[in-house]
Amino acid sequence: MGTEHSKNEERRSMVFLRKGPKLPAWEDALLAGREPKSLLKRGLRYVSLSLIMKGMTSTPDFLWGLHEVQKLNLSRNQLVVIPPSLGKLDRLVVLNLGGNCLKCLPKEIGLLRNLKVLFVNMNCLKEVPAELSLCRKLEVLSLSHNCISQLPLSFTDLTSLRKLNLSNNRFVQIPLCIFALRSLDFLHLGSNKLENIAESIQYLVNLQIFIVENNNIRSLPRSLCYISTLELLNADYNAIQTLPDDLYLLHRLRRIAWNPMDKGLHIAHNPLSRPLPEVVEGGLDVLFNYLRDKKEHN
Repeated sequence: MGTEHSKNEERRSMVFLRKGPKLPAWEDALLAGREPKSLLKRGLRYVSLSLIMKGMTSTPDFLWGLHEVQKLNLSRNQLVVIPPSLGKLDRLVVLNLGGNCLKCLPKEIGLLRNLKVLFVNMNCLKEVPAELSLCRKLEVLSLSHNCISQLPLSFTDLTSLRKLNLSNNRFVQIPLCIFALRSLDFLHLGSNKLENIAESIQYLVNLQIFIVENNNIRSLPRSLCYISTLELLNADYNAIQTLPDDLYLLHRLRRIAWNPMDKGLHIAHNPLSRPLPEVVEGGLDVLFNYLRDKKEHN
């Protein structure tokens, strides 16, 4: 009788524990007095820490004492602010803050001099601190799905930047500082409010992928045709009526592409003037021959 009573009490306790209030997300990993450093994973390349999808509304204080961490993932939480203490993690190489509720970044982010990859996509940013340009080793930067309309001129100092995603923001024109980023091979400006592409685009001499889909662009500049490295040009869903005669110079565009993931020329869902719609249906070779002949006869 006593044994059965004890078992019933144990079952009720277990039910209570399951239904009780949840511990703060990081504390469940620190039960039994585990040291915060035990959360770190030591891989072949990086010492990493992942606190993805932990329901955090603020960052745990112990985090800023983990000076060894090189790869930090705080994505898909509900963080509203990142404190200045971020600057203490000066060994960071990869930082993922995507999918939070951040309205700004601390200027101390400029202290992360070893940072190479930064994701701050899907937040509520309206601006980017000029101090980010002090991260001279930065190679990959995603600021997509925010509310940004301009970038600081100091971004010209990010000379190592190769991949930049500014899609789903509020840019009316391509920021001038971007044209100084000569190492860029990937530039995504889709789903903004662009009405044109400046002739200065030609200075991005290493650009391989250029995406400007879903904007209000009315024409493609002739200078775009001189970026011989282009392998993917996506201008779908714009207001383009004519194409530059020199487009045939982009010899690395292999096809008229219809699948968003394919390389080639994406020009669908534009009000192209006749006979361009029929010419495009014939494929890229037909289009290039048409534009070449048109240029010769002008």
